[in-house]
Amino acid sequence: MDYGYQRIIEKSFDVVDADIRKALQDQGFGVLTEIVVDETLKKKLNEDFRRYKILGACHPPTAFKALSTELEIGLLLPCNVTLWENEDGTVTLSAIDAVKMLSVTGRDDLDELAGQVNDWLKAAVDAV
Repeated sequence: MDYGYQRIIEKSFDVVDADIRKALQDQGFGVLTEIVVDETLKKKLNEDFRRYKILGACHPPTAFKALSTELEIGLLLPCNVTLWENEDGTVTLSAIDAVKMLSVTGRDDLDELAGQVNDWLKAAVDAV
């Protein structure tokens, strides 16, 4: 599936986790939420799963602009960044495609904003 921008990285999961948080911060994002999927699945279902995290990243000035334009846009926030451990020890790092995500609104006036968010997210992923 093509939901966003993705790279496979030859670093440990913990290093990728730390590096993407720093790279997001360098691009003006903060991580508002964190879901440790593997721990949650173990706790709730007693199922083992590969290391997998979902980070909810927010760029406050852009979130403010988007929310000021369309209150319901909050249903599409924050921008998710995922990382999971592959069987070969590499890590897949992905960031949501904000243009595709916001296309469901049908509002062309959000395209430029979403494009800028994509540029920042891509720069963060590429910095890892």
